[in-house]
Parts: sequence; C-alpha cells; structure tokens
Amino acid sequence: MINPKNMKKLRPSNPMKTIKRLFSYFRFNKVLFFSGILFVIISSVSQILANAMLSPIIDTLITHGQKGLFIKYLIIMGFLVVSIAVFQYLGSLFMARLAQRTIHKIREEMFAHMEKLPISFFDTHSHGDLMSTFTNDVDMLNMTLEQSISQIIISVITVVGTFAVMLALSPLLTLVVVAMLFVMFGAIRYVGKRSATSFRNQQAALADMNGYIEEMMSGQKVVKVFNYEDRAINTFLAKNEELRKASTRASTYGVMLMPIMGNLSFVQYALVSMLGAFLVMANKMTIGNIASFLQYSRTISRPITEVSNQLNTLFAALAGAERIFKILDEEVEVDEGDVRLVKEEDGKSYWKVPMEDGEYQMVPLKGHITFKDVNFGYAEDRMVLKNINLYAKPGQKIAFVGSTGAGKTTITNLINRFYEINEGQILYDGIDIRRINKFDLRSTMSIVLQDVHLFEGTVADNIRYGRLDATDEEVVEAAKLANAHYFIKNLPNGYDTVLTADGQNLSQGERQLLSIARAAVANPTILILDEATSSIDTRTEKLIAEGMDKLMEGRTTFVIAHRLSTVRDANAIMVLENGQIIERGDHQDLMNQRGRYYALNMGQIELE
Repeated sequence: MINPKNMKKLRPSNPMKTIKRLFSYFRFNKVLFFSGILFVIISSVSQILANAMLSPIIDTLITHGQKGLFIKYLIIMGFLVVSIAVFQYLGSLFMARLAQRTIHKIREEMFAHMEKLPISFFDTHSHGDLMSTFTNDVDMLNMTLEQSISQIIISVITVVGTFAVMLALSPLLTLVVVAMLFVMFGAIRYVGKRSATSFRNQQAALADMNGYIEEMMSGQKVVKVFNYEDRAINTFLAKNEELRKASTRASTYGVMLMPIMGNLSFVQYALVSMLGAFLVMANKMTIGNIASFLQYSRTISRPITEVSNQLNTLFAALAGAERIFKILDEEVEVDEGDVRLVKEEDGKSYWKVPMEDGEYQMVPLKGHITFKDVNFGYAEDRMVLKNINLYAKPGQKIAFVGSTGAGKTTITNLINRFYEINEGQILYDGIDIRRINKFDLRSTMSIVLQDVHLFEGTVADNIRYGRLDATDEEVVEAAKLANAHYFIKNLPNGYDTVLTADGQNLSQGERQLLSIARAAVANPTILILDEATSSIDTRTEKLIAEGMDKLMEGRTTFVIAHRLSTVRDANAIMVLENGQIIERGDHQDLMNQRGRYYALNMGQIELE
C-alpha cells in the first residue's frame, strides 16, 4: 500500500507558485520564448479572422452575387488559412525547443544540486524515489511544457477574441453559448478535481513500485539466499496491483472529459442552430452571420475541451514539478571552512590557517587526529556517540571493535565530515575540522568500504577514480601495492578491461583489491578501512596483508573490523558498546585487562 504521508507530499500545495517558478526558467531562452509566444498569438488571431470571413463570403455570394468581391474575400481567407498553418508550426517548433532546453537546464541543476547534498539526504530518500523524479516526473514535465503552454495561450486568445466577435454578431446567441459554457465548466471542475487526485495517486504508486524494484534488484543475492523470491513476488504483485488501480482511475477520469465536453458541445451547436434559424427568418441576422456564429460556437468550446483534456497532464506535471523543486530546495552541504590545503615548493603540504591579524599560519599536514568529548546523534533525541575521547598520532593504526550499531563507522564518518558533531571537538593537526574546507579535508583521506562500488569503465579508470590525474605508471604501482596487479594482468584486456555495472564481472575479492588500489593511488594522509577485508576469503586476505602494510606505512589509519586477527598489530584498539569507548589499549593491554576484548578473543562471547 502507498504511504499516506508520501501521498500528501505529492499534492501540489501551491500550483501558482510552481507555475511561476517553471516560467522563470524561460529567461535562459528569451528569444525562443517570446518568438514562440508571438507565433502562437499570430496563429490564434488568424484563426479568429478566418472564421469572421465566412460571413462576408456567404452573404456576398448569396445576397449580392458580386464575384469579384467574393474572390477577394476568398483570397483573404486563403491567406489567413496559410498563416494559421505556418505560424502554428513555427509556434509549436519554438515551444518544443524551449521545452527541451528548459528540461535540459532543470536536469543539470538537479544532478549538480544532488551532488552537493549531504549524506543525510540520501539516508532518508530511496534511490527508487530519486530515480522516479529524474525520469517519470521530468518526462511528464517535458510533455507539459511542449504541449500545454502553447495550447493554453491559443485557448485564452481564441476564447477572448471569439467571445468579442460573437457578442458583436448576436448578444442573444452569445448568452446561450455562455450558459452552456457554465455547464461545461461545472463538468470540468467535477471531473478535474477527481482527475487531479487520481493522477497524484498514480505518480505515488509508480514511485513506490520503482523504489521497491530498485531495492529488490540491488539485493538479489540476499533475496535468493534467504529464499525470499515468492514473498518478493507477492509484494511486487500487491504494489503493481495498487499501481494498476490508481492508473485505471486516472485513465478513467482522463478519457471521461473529452466525450462529456464533446457531447455538450453538440448540444450547444444544436441550440444555437435552432435559435439562429429563427433570427434569420426574423431578418435579425444574415445567413453569413449565423454561419460565422456557428463556427465561433464550435471554436469557443474546442479550446475549452482541449485545455480540459490537457488538465490531466498538467496536474501530473505540477505534482512532479513540486517534487523536483523540493529536491532543488534541499539544503546543500554547508562548507564554511576557511582553512585551505596548500602545497609548497618543497613538495610538502600545509594547512593555511587564517589568523585574526590577517596573517596566515602554515601548519604541516601530518595526520594527527584528536576527539575531545564528542557527542553525536543522527537525530537530536537519540545520541549514537557519547563522550568520545581519542587521539591518533601520525602513522598510527587505530582499530575499532564492537557490536553492530556500537558507533564504529559513525566515528570515521565524522572525521571526513559526512555529518557534523553535536558537541565536542575534532582536531586535525590541531585544527578544528569544522574550520577546514571539506574538499581539502577529504582530499587527504581515502576510504575502503566493505561494500565496494565500482563504476562502468576500464579497470584503470576505476583505480584512477582515487586521483584523476594519476599516470598509467602510478595506476600500475597502486595495483601492485594492493597485490591486484597479478589478476588484472590476466584479465582479457588487462588494465583496459571494461567492467560491467558495479564490476559484476569480477569476484568479490577482486573488486575489493581494486578498491584498495583506488585508495592507494590517492596517496592519502589518513586511511579508513571500514571492514575492508570482511568480504574477502582468508587466502585473499593474506594476499593483500603485505600490500596493506605498505599502504598504511607512514599514514594514520583507522580500521573497523569484525575479524580480530586483522587488528592485533594496531597501536591502539578501541572497544565500543552503545556509543561509548569501554576499553582501550593495544592487543596485549586489552588481553591483560580480561574484559570484553579478552572474551571476544577467547571465544567466550561473539560480536553481534
């Protein structure tokens, strides 16, 4: 079932504000916008004038029989018809190009903005929902910008112009048409209100199903190993059925307006014809007048019918536009750091720290990390880390051990400022990391995660992702350091072998070795290994042990591991439980304490 909260979020809370914001994008293509509008206006005015020519053409032929005047009116009529075709084509062409350029701009802004959003945003938004916004919502908006805008402009000009001419021809018949228009507007309001709700339901159901598909596809190994296929299929069937029902309701109301409006238009035409016949017989209107008026009566209802049919798309597009703008309005990752990293002529890097007197202090980059009374929670009412105090000297290996959820990964996420601490202080070479520019801060770090993410491209490109300006020789050297060179050399095209999505044509161990090589090529000052070897078999773990030792040499390294054998040589081991450090020391110190670490090593208890 669709979450009602998600449904509420999809309702256009302020349609006029959304439309105004959409129109603001046209300032980037003013020539296309104003030219398109001008051509649409000329086309609409030509249509009104062409209908007006029916009256003199018919009256001249029937009443006066003046062939020369008749031919003159026909030529004018032909010129107007050609104008309608030409300018309608140009208007549609310019508006289509305007729509494509506008959507192109919105896509660019969305992707660029999402790249600047904090990690916390992606913690609370599923990939499926975000992909649905990038595809379904943007496509629906594109369709609306291409068709609806020009259609609405044509309709407004046609209705206003036609109404003015009709009023001049016959106020009485115009009153009949106006009465029928009120009936049509009532039908549009009734159906349109339900149509808007149905289309919002459809968009929500589609986003919900896309999110579920994305989740299932990315977790296929888990699905299969736990025999979850049948339950996954049943859940999908339920979501698909929900989408079918929502789409059926939306389509029902979507196709309902056209026949309703068409039949009401026929009723209006019949009433005007009968009443017009009496007026002609009473010599209050000519045959040409009634012919023009009948054409106008059809003309004035047609744009209303077409706009009412466009309302379905418009409602869906507005709901999608609000989702797009909601992403664009998300707060980007704030970076007020005034401390920058600079590389001097001696080849060494320094922190350039601004002083109050306007001068700068040059602090050597070493990799000294200190936590002072740090408290942190993903939510303000629930602290994950409590009163964390630790220090890591340059070149030291600091290990974190503890149950799942104890806060091990969170500590490393705070070092690279994926999240901001609630209380306390984290110092990097004696500088509060909140003062350090995030780009410069993260450029001194490399992370090797348990879940490796590789990109579609060559093996060399994936290693070079750690440092884009790395030479081919440096890429090979990094691979050798991680002991990945041997298996890469035996791939079909070596370093030029193209990896499929997420490196699925490699084994888990090979993918992890590439991840380590990627970290090595960055030549980091601080290295973070988040259970980097937990997915690797013992043989592969031994294979990379030597390379890892070389990689960690001279670097401050933080290691999170479930395998205690990988942290025995650490300079300091922190045992965490419930967000607190309950034990600290090297392997021998902790074994002598005979506490939780001792119990874990002796197999008396296990990590959860």
